[in-house]
Amino acid sequence: MQMQIPLIQDEKTNSSWSRKERQKWFLSLLCGTCLIYATRTSVPLLMPIISKEKQWSKPDSGVILSSFFWGYTLTQVASGYISDRIGGQKVLLISALGWSMTTFFMPEVIELFSKDDTSVLLVAVVRTINGAFQGMHFPSMISLISQRLHETERASFFSLLTSGSALGTLLTGSLGSYLLENYNWVVVFQTLGGLSLAWAVLLSYHTLPFKEKAASTKSATNYSLPWLKLLKKPPFWSCVIGHACQNNCFFVLLSWMPMYFHDTFPEVKGWVVNMVPWLSMLPCTFFGKALSEKIIKAGYSITVTRKIIETICFLTEIISLLFLAKVETFQSAIICLAFIIGGSGFHNNAIAVNPSDLAPKHSGSVFGLMNTVGAIPGIYNHKFTIAVIGKMIVKKVIFRISWSILFWIYITCNAQLACCIYIHCYNRCIRMYSIFIIWFWSSNYIK
Repeated sequence: MQMQIPLIQDEKTNSSWSRKERQKWFLSLLCGTCLIYATRTSVPLLMPIISKEKQWSKPDSGVILSSFFWGYTLTQVASGYISDRIGGQKVLLISALGWSMTTFFMPEVIELFSKDDTSVLLVAVVRTINGAFQGMHFPSMISLISQRLHETERASFFSLLTSGSALGTLLTGSLGSYLLENYNWVVVFQTLGGLSLAWAVLLSYHTLPFKEKAASTKSATNYSLPWLKLLKKPPFWSCVIGHACQNNCFFVLLSWMPMYFHDTFPEVKGWVVNMVPWLSMLPCTFFGKALSEKIIKAGYSITVTRKIIETICFLTEIISLLFLAKVETFQSAIICLAFIIGGSGFHNNAIAVNPSDLAPKHSGSVFGLMNTVGAIPGIYNHKFTIAVIGKMIVKKVIFRISWSILFWIYITCNAQLACCIYIHCYNRCIRMYSIFIIWFWSSNYIK
């Protein structure tokens, strides 16, 4: 008989949320996740307009878009570690103030340095700072959840919170597109930044009743994470690789989808492009949650359940990306992208919640490390994309063909590099490789 235990043992929490507190924090954190993604996707939405107005080239736009991920990777591990020790709500508040203020004042930064030769670099620096503050959000949030909820409630609670990313993108696609069409890009930044600042103020008042509980949590979690033990475990690296592969797809779409439609289907309304594909993520997240619960109730282990759900995610994205490389109509492209984004909803019920399975009392640190590696494809894919698109423009290849070539280059490169350079995660074959790793190595437990 085999006994299963978490990779890092959990300890019973003595400061769990009551039902009322759980409801308050869920709504608060959902709003925060919604707003953080609304501000994150505002730059990709506005970049075609701003770059045209400021006469920035596509490489310049790529530098600004990718600079977010440089900051995003810097704070993941540190913020998760600090959250595990002092309480996630404090780090959440610092994070919220930082990314909301940098979003609100982004127009001033762009206008102030627009006539300077180093304007792109300076805007990229501010964008990096914004990414650094946003990088603190999810590690501190999952750390807070692990400190306040029983282990049986953590996965479903966190997976539902991640649906806020779809809500935030829909907010940008609806409200952001409306403001852009009827006013200008400055109003979009200021509106989303203002809403985020308002949420940060509410969060500061919301966290006050829980300061005494934070002290008890600090003493319960004030011990070192055994990194060496964790880094030796195949289940951990399975999660890291799988998360990086999925983020490869998600971050490319998040940053480049508005530019793709602007180049390929310029006659289409912006709100359609920025809203419709993201409508699929919410139902897929809820369906993934319901399916996970049904599989577990059927007698399967959490390990097998996570594998099944993550495999659905990868297969959905692989097949849809292959079709996306060949489609020629706007309707077909929208359908493919809806399936790809819908696949992320399944990911939110699988690998995304694994840190609370693997190391419940150190989930912030574990998620931070996992998300740091997962954000690296966002940096390299930007460089790769602008390089390919830039060469196609120089050769006077039409935009539709250049994007199709880009998708097929992903396929060809992955077939050759999947087994040796997974860190670049350049698309479909690497996802096939990650499925193999997940099924043969991943586990939520030591056996």
